[in-house]
Amino acid sequence: MAAQKGKDLLIKLDAAGSGSFVTVAGLRARSVSFNARSVDVTNAESSGQWRELLAGAGMRMASIAGRGIFRDSASDADMRQVFFDAAIKNWQVIIPDFGTVAGAFQITALEYAGEHDGEVTFDLALESAGALTFTAM
Repeated sequence: MAAQKGKDLLIKLDAAGSGSFVTVAGLRARSVSFNARSVDVTNAESSGQWRELLAGAGMRMASIAGRGIFRDSASDADMRQVFFDAAIKNWQVIIPDFGTVAGAFQITALEYAGEHDGEVTFDLALESAGALTFTAM
């Protein structure tokens, strides 16, 4: 796989619940993390006392983080409303040359910052809130 431009990793929101996804603001940095917690089933009879894990068990989750600027007051208002409603909305994450991850996420952090001679920026954190799907490119 050749190197890809960071700007090609897109985070999209279906704010209205209509199945229509729009790119979230002007993200300048973003990341996606997938995690799986294991279930330890090691016991006194485990071979050599090596840890044993239970396949297919545990909890899977995804985290998304982004930093950027809002394109306009409408996108800022949409994100604020989703956060203050503690709403769980459908999101898509498009990873170039990999695929699309889609599913329900909740905004767990929304931070604003700004310099006196620059634009207002935001930091966004999302946590998965249900099963996710993956569609390969």
